[in-house]
This record gives sequence, C-alpha cells and structure tokens, in this order.
Amino acid sequence: MPKFYCLYDIMKAITFLFAIFLSGLSYGQQQGYLAHGKVFGSKPNMTGMMDASKVEAYMDKKTRINITIKGRVLKVTNPKGGWFQMDAGKGRIINAHFRTYDVTIPPGLKGRNVIADGVAEKQFIADDQQHLAGDTVTGKKQHSVKTNPKQKLIFEVNGLMVE
Repeated sequence: MPKFYCLYDIMKAITFLFAIFLSGLSYGQQQGYLAHGKVFGSKPNMTGMMDASKVEAYMDKKTRINITIKGRVLKVTNPKGGWFQMDAGKGRIINAHFRTYDVTIPPGLKGRNVIADGVAEKQFIADDQQHLAGDTVTGKKQHSVKTNPKQKLIFEVNGLMVE
C-alpha cells in the first residue's frame, strides 16, 4: 500500500511541474507585440503618403479627403474600435478611429510611428443646427461657443501599419 502513495505523489509532482511549464510558456508570449510592419485593418496604400503635420495645409478648403498619412501616436483612447490620437505638429492633434468597430489596437501603440490610410475631414461647429456652417462663429455667439483649435481634424482609418 505505501508504494501506491509514492506513485501517486510522483504523478502529482509531474502534473504540477507540467502546469508550471505551460503557464511559463503562456507568460513568455508578449501580448500585443508590435513588430515592424504589423497591420491593423486593411494594409494601407503607400502611394501619395504624406506627413501628418502637412495634412491640414494640403486640404486647404476641402472638407474631406482620402489620404495616407504618416505620424506618431500620442495616445490610445479606446483600444476597442481603434480610437487614438496622432501628432499633427505644432501642438495640434488628429483624432483618429477605425471605420469598422471590430478592430482592436493595443495600448502599446502609444509613441510608435504609424502609417494610416483613410479619410481626413475637418471638424466643424454646427451652430444653431447649421451643419457645414464652417469652423468659426460670428455675431453674438462668437464668445460663447467653445472650440479647441488643437483638434481640427478627424481621421477615419481603413488600415494602419506600425512603422
């Protein structure tokens, strides 16, 4: 009878070591590893790529434009749906999100350079339900409407690639 307990203890020890080995393997994998060339969504079209700091000047008076931009991610605001902020130079920010909600980006994307393909559009103030009224308000409401001059562009991303 004592030999049975000895064999039972050996099997228990082997199972315990195997469980530790498997948990060590899963812990060793880096979740959300951002290798060069990692793609989220569809692969961006690299032709006609432009720096994020030049997009607003390039748009001039256009309200929407299809473009591929290259820039640095400042902050991942919501990983589910791919909401993040990009540096547009001179203290300006581009608010970006994926067109489809099923894309999840890792929070480790902060500080990385990315190439994003999508639609850039200017943010307008809809004063008195006047959609597409422009980004400035004149008259009595000129001082009561709050605008953030640092956040003028919204970018709807189709595809993003880590540079």
